[in-house]
Amino acid sequence: MDNYEKLVDRISKSAGLDAGEIERRVEAKKAKLSGLISKEGAAQIVAAELGLNLDKERLKLSELVQGMKRANVVAKIIEIYPVREYNKNGRAGKVANMVVADDSTNAKVVLWDTNHIALIEQSKIKQGDVIEISNGNVRNGEIHLSSFGDIKISNEKIENVVAEKVFSQKKLSDAGSGQSLKTRAVIVQAFEPRYFEVCPECKKRAFEGECKIHGKVQPLKRALLNIVLDDGTSTIRSVIFGENINKLGLSDEEIFSLEKFAEKRVNLLGEEKMFFGNLKTNSLYNTTEFNIEGIEEVNIDVLVRELEAKPIAPETKAS
Repeated sequence: MDNYEKLVDRISKSAGLDAGEIERRVEAKKAKLSGLISKEGAAQIVAAELGLNLDKERLKLSELVQGMKRANVVAKIIEIYPVREYNKNGRAGKVANMVVADDSTNAKVVLWDTNHIALIEQSKIKQGDVIEISNGNVRNGEIHLSSFGDIKISNEKIENVVAEKVFSQKKLSDAGSGQSLKTRAVIVQAFEPRYFEVCPECKKRAFEGECKIHGKVQPLKRALLNIVLDDGTSTIRSVIFGENINKLGLSDEEIFSLEKFAEKRVNLLGEEKMFFGNLKTNSLYNTTEFNIEGIEEVNIDVLVRELEAKPIAPETKAS
């Protein structure tokens, strides 16, 4: 479901009303406000008129909606990454990332507050713990927690968590920022690779042969490739990192030599694949981009089975 559908579903369940009734109220509210409000905004007003306070509701991870400012969830930690330091635009600090899961899906949690990060550094929260997150900010499919939010150990038990990442299969025209997407698309543009270096120990960016964590290192060279995908409904600028570039049929020699890449570039155009990844907002250009995490060949047998499984719409007779 997209953000609006998730919102309608939440209001429907909380109010005990049919989803169709909620949608009728949303359309009426939009009409009354002369269309000067989005469907999501109108749905929030409808929820308030029904006496619902969605900010205080506890949600499943699959129910999180892009742009939420006060998301509340209970989930199990399935992976914790090393705390890392940053220095950007004159601001220095630490950031911690982890992956949490419940019985509906999983999501990345990003901690920015030093008190929250200290819980990881001091092993007060660790992999396998069930935690309660309050007032999380949802953006690009991730839960970001600042000093306004809270994180603590929960006594609840969560069984049968969804550890594998879940990708929704839909058309680009129907997809939005923050979603994990699986789509069948054609490469219509490919740009020259860009190169960078990483630390051989932690795989973080290294600059001039130096890692902020491990000091002077013999860095590894990595590449990223920007392409444009078209699935017949829309186009989107996309980025591919590391070994996934090889899945386009390129050898390391062809990736790391601009001359050899230029010879193979034309062969990429028109290539049709299944692409998996996250849709994220590029804040600099205010556009949505596709960060590709996996690439597979198109399996015709699977596509045929999916088409055969779809119900056939009944024919309508002309009156």
